[in-house]
Amino acid sequence: MGMTATVHPRVLAYLGRALSLELSAVQQYMTQASLAESWGDREAADRFRHETVEEMQHAERIVARMISLGVAPGASQLRTVSTAPTLEGLLERNTELEDQLIRHYAEASRFCQQIQDSENLSFFEALLAEEQSHGREVAAWLADQQGPMPVALARAPR
Repeated sequence: MGMTATVHPRVLAYLGRALSLELSAVQQYMTQASLAESWGDREAADRFRHETVEEMQHAERIVARMISLGVAPGASQLRTVSTAPTLEGLLERNTELEDQLIRHYAEASRFCQQIQDSENLSFFEALLAEEQSHGREVAAWLADQQGPMPVALARAPR
């Protein structure tokens, strides 16, 4: 596969790492859907399956982007799936994964801005915005699981 455009090698590395992170998220959410199903929590299982599809769509976009740049896609390293004995624990792990994706896309966006690569900047910014939204959804789901904060803690000085 020959390069169709000159792309900074670091941008290609960001794309490869993004693919690894997104496929890790697919693997994690798919596993968690099965785990929730085994607990009898069909609603959580369905929600994790939905998350799996969203992350797979991100991975597909990254693969398409790499191909359009003339690069053979390759996820270099998948993270180990994070499990927990409770739904709340799973959501805490997912918050960590989403935070990692957000940090990665923010860093990739900053780099593309520095080298004035507007095309890849737009690509990474779109993924960043989607992961930020997704991160907020996971955090809200976690907050729902944790229930209301005790009044004493809510008023504690920070």
